[in-house]
Amino acid sequence: MFTLDTLRSTLIVSCQAYSGEPMRDPRTMAQIAQSAVIGGAAAVRVQGLADIQAVRSAVEVPVIGLWKDGHDGVFITPTLHHALACAQAGAHVVALDGTRRTRPDGLSLKETINGVHERTSALVMADCGSVDDVLSAVEAGADIVGTTLAGYTDERAKTVGPDLELLSEIAALNLGVPVIAEGRIHTPEQGQQALHAGAFAVVVGTAITHPTTITRWFAEALSA
Repeated sequence: MFTLDTLRSTLIVSCQAYSGEPMRDPRTMAQIAQSAVIGGAAAVRVQGLADIQAVRSAVEVPVIGLWKDGHDGVFITPTLHHALACAQAGAHVVALDGTRRTRPDGLSLKETINGVHERTSALVMADCGSVDDVLSAVEAGADIVGTTLAGYTDERAKTVGPDLELLSEIAALNLGVPVIAEGRIHTPEQGQQALHAGAFAVVVGTAITHPTTITRWFAEALSA
């Protein structure tokens, strides 16, 4: 079992493709994860049970797994059933919605996290959107908290880049759990800024693993 300290000040790469896209295939995601690890990723974050299984078999680094079910509200690993399935598929860390919103199965965040800890060896990463979410998630027993949902709930405005102000506020609390920066980190410089703001590690997804968006950035810039 890996230790969280091995992820300190490292890059975690999110290897995900959206439904209907050409790359939405577990084999492709496994190859992308392998490429990311060759490039220096210390861990990878993947979505879907088949992807978790494929990536776990393809790389030696820790796998952060999640299961998106739906598009609105609580949809990132929304229930205990989803969380347990991610762990059983091979995720070292289960990432789930860590907000204070009502969960579809009626369980509290604490009950969900306890269920994962009691029935599996996986750690839990709570994807949060505000300081209050983080405080609640830590109280509920989350092993890791992330800023994944900053700007995607009603509590904070969506920033152009990473929400460095939120990172700084969380880091200043010294809560005793790793705070991972995730969301709208599009350049190496922004990754550095996130570490300087207090992030334990940095997750980058779109800017590394989503060629459709990267291509659009260039195409729009050239046509402006």
